[in-house]
Amino acid sequence: MTPLFGYGFRPFFLAAGIAAFLLVPWWVANLGWGVPLGISWPPALWHGHEMLFGFIVAAIAGFLLTAVPSWTGARGFAGWPLALLAALWLLGRLCAAVSAILPAALVAVIDLAFLPALAGFVLPALLRSRNRNTPLLFVLLALWAADVAFYRGIARGDAALAPHALLVGIDIVLLLVTVIGGRIVPAFTSSALKQQGRSLPLHAWRAMTPLAVGAMLAVVIGDILAPGSLAAGAIALAGCLVQGVRLAQWRPLSTRSMPIVWVLHLAYLWLPIGLALKALALIGGLAFAAYYLHALTIGAAALMIMAVMSRAALGHTGRPLVVTRSTALAYGLLAAAALVRALGPALLPIAYVHCVALAAALWTASFGLFLWAYVPILLSARADGKPG
Repeated sequence: MTPLFGYGFRPFFLAAGIAAFLLVPWWVANLGWGVPLGISWPPALWHGHEMLFGFIVAAIAGFLLTAVPSWTGARGFAGWPLALLAALWLLGRLCAAVSAILPAALVAVIDLAFLPALAGFVLPALLRSRNRNTPLLFVLLALWAADVAFYRGIARGDAALAPHALLVGIDIVLLLVTVIGGRIVPAFTSSALKQQGRSLPLHAWRAMTPLAVGAMLAVVIGDILAPGSLAAGAIALAGCLVQGVRLAQWRPLSTRSMPIVWVLHLAYLWLPIGLALKALALIGGLAFAAYYLHALTIGAAALMIMAVMSRAALGHTGRPLVVTRSTALAYGLLAAAALVRALGPALLPIAYVHCVALAAALWTASFGLFLWAYVPILLSARADGKPG
């Protein structure tokens, strides 16, 4: 069996990188120059759906299929079952891309099959070990429910339901960033500082974890019940304050010489930034904050995904946890894409479509650099000769 299917992160991190690299410029080409997409959905909804249930879900799959064996001591996911799961994800993407020529029910059934299949892979090991991370499967269930709502909106021609489902799905991903980020950012920071002979304590209050998780749960509930409301803005403001204090306790400035660590802090920083912009938009009606969602999706979600993928791919292939300059540049380009997409339409002296194209160019260059560095790693055997 090819190394590509030797461990769960390999095919799905590769899939996430390729999806990010191809789908964004394809959508921008349609937005700015009318390049056809072959879809039956409104282009903006297709873009949002594929970023969430294509790119982000692929990264989540790679993370879970790699983390669950580590959490439970179970055998890693590999071989033909992993290949079939990856093929199911790819089939869903292909069906969505040509939905104009396929029955709508077929597209929905194939796409909606992936998350339950992923849950079926990881659930037995989590249950056997009574692992504390088992509740994370509710994230998969919630994302699946959001995708069901999206397809229901598409089928009914409901102009409000489909984008509402995507908004809630994004909130669920941000909740996952809060939970997983709260574990790995301080842990990797402390480990990296110790390796440098620096024992700086990370004074994290115990109450911050439940406060941060509770704040993001409130964001999810607020956007389910009253999206775009003053209440949703007030919840975002509270979440911004909690997330900002939480990040400050992890000593982000102490990591500035270590790209593989500072990128985790930079990604998490976009959570309070995005929530602050959301509060300004919903409470104050400030036009420059109107595109806050992209601060959260590109800045917090996509940058955290790239940070985790680049680190995990090195660690799980027996390579030193040191990224190249080109990968550090990829981090910077992706952060710049978030900045341009979130604030550029209001602040840059260029047309909206050109601003979107600039952000897309930065995004595409970033993931191009990621693929340049990591495709050889993902497709080759472990450097230390071990299986996986």
